[in-house]
Amino acid sequence: MRSHYCGQLNETLVDQTVTVCGWVHRRRDHGGVIFLDMRDRDGVAQFVVDPDTADAFANADRARNEFVLRITGRVRLRPEGTQNPNMPTGMIEVLAKDVEVLNTAVTPPFQLDEHGKVGEEVRLKHRYIDLRRPDMIDKLRLRSRISHAVRAFLENQGFLDIETPVLTRATPEGARDYLVPSRTHAGNFFALPQSPQLFKQLLMVAGFDRYYQIAKCFRDEDLRADRQPEFTQIDIEASFVEENDIMDITESMIRQLFQEVLDVELAAFPRMTWQEAMDRFGSDKPDLRIPLELTNVDDLMQQVDFKVFSGPANAADGRVAALKVPGGASLSRKEIDEYTKFVGIYGAKGLAWIKVNERAKGLDGLQSPIVKFMENVVEDLLDRVDAKDGDIIFFGADKTRIVNEAIGALRVKLGADLDLYTQDWAPLWVVDFPMFEEDDNGRLSPLHHPFTAPSCSPEALKDDPANALSRAYDMVLNGTELGGGSIRIHDQTMQRTVFDILGIGQAEAQEKFGFLLDALQYGAPPHGGLAFGLDRLVMLMAGAKTIREVIAFPKTQSAACLMTDAPGEVSSEQLKDLNIRLRQKAKADTTAE
Repeated sequence: MRSHYCGQLNETLVDQTVTVCGWVHRRRDHGGVIFLDMRDRDGVAQFVVDPDTADAFANADRARNEFVLRITGRVRLRPEGTQNPNMPTGMIEVLAKDVEVLNTAVTPPFQLDEHGKVGEEVRLKHRYIDLRRPDMIDKLRLRSRISHAVRAFLENQGFLDIETPVLTRATPEGARDYLVPSRTHAGNFFALPQSPQLFKQLLMVAGFDRYYQIAKCFRDEDLRADRQPEFTQIDIEASFVEENDIMDITESMIRQLFQEVLDVELAAFPRMTWQEAMDRFGSDKPDLRIPLELTNVDDLMQQVDFKVFSGPANAADGRVAALKVPGGASLSRKEIDEYTKFVGIYGAKGLAWIKVNERAKGLDGLQSPIVKFMENVVEDLLDRVDAKDGDIIFFGADKTRIVNEAIGALRVKLGADLDLYTQDWAPLWVVDFPMFEEDDNGRLSPLHHPFTAPSCSPEALKDDPANALSRAYDMVLNGTELGGGSIRIHDQTMQRTVFDILGIGQAEAQEKFGFLLDALQYGAPPHGGLAFGLDRLVMLMAGAKTIREVIAFPKTQSAACLMTDAPGEVSSEQLKDLNIRLRQKAKADTTAE
């Protein structure tokens, strides 16, 4: 129906006849001559319709915003003084010979160039309108380019694109499963996969030594800016590899991707242990663009006459950390109070601070409500953090987990509020993760998943599981975890040892993971892999604030689709087929039997 997209029209087509199809972006009537700005996925072009072409003029006259038109006309240069060099099609216009109205449109719920004035709920309700915006088109085009570049790289490296099931068995992988009732097996349920983890390991056992998939994954968990109930992974697995092999391949892929798509040259990624990341940044996904670091001061605070500090400093699970902010002494008390409220979100009971006004004056040059309690260690403290005049020092003192989360988050917030970023892109690898993490009741759970290989023998793992390290690695970019992976367990003895430590008995292990344990008996090769969050990757490369901006049809924070009103009720006949009956608990609440 068309010869060109709107965005393809330029000076090289002058005096040629073209046909385009698209939507009316704007209509202007200038003294009997009608100007139509037409839009499609490639851009916007200007069309001129004059009264000499009666039928075309009549159709253009009744056209309104978002009408769908087909226009044929001759390309010509715009008159001097009306050209727009900032617009790809701004040097030309099309003199229309024929205008055909393919479809009319009611007034949209919002104008595309005024989307910022409406709430996100309105835009998600009418997502098909929102997706017409050039900004959204650019983001989805970028997503397509990224997916294509990833596939091309991996295919060139000998990886095979293999699909894995979407209807599978519920297995404990760290999040709540989405369950699908079975009609043919009454009372039984499929689960939507949290990841293709077990299937890709089985593909390694089967001999497909280089696998990849751009896979849909599902997790029924609380949402935030970088989480959705259904998301997309770039899933990669290979056999006969060690950590460095997977890290080298995937780092090369990301560096080539940034070069091809954004024309950005990423330097080689530094590597940092998990423990170093937590000590210096309070996070296992540190944003290295921010030149602020946490400094341990436990030893200095053990003897101070200030129990808020001395208590955690002497506790086995406590930490006292200092965060120096150069030039931060200019922060007002109101701003400090706001930061105090902020760290409270992470469980911190307060936020102590010292302003260094004139260090040469000793204690008289410091401003703080806590200095009087720690006079004997102040100079050592200032030396350790290398404090200068005009700096402020914030402190976190509590359980190590709370200090890391609170002061680590404060570091990131200060970096954004004070615009402290020193570079545009800061990637790194975080390695040597703990094998397990301990909850408040002393129970161990896998920090990644129960199929991650430890860096020690089964015997050593049994002797000291709490301090064992795993063969896991995460790729981090600008404070966001792009992807995580590990070398997997490939022998039954080690896998059963991990299950035993996690309290998964032999019967339970056989029930939930029997097919994997059975497969490990038949010559499973050493293997490992990594999964990238495609949505997060696109979000970062697009400069978007949330992954909802780079997903065509996302869910809301409550895991609902406003456009389709999903999830929704189903008929009693459907429920009967599935052997499910709903019991009314309240007018607005139902539970399944």
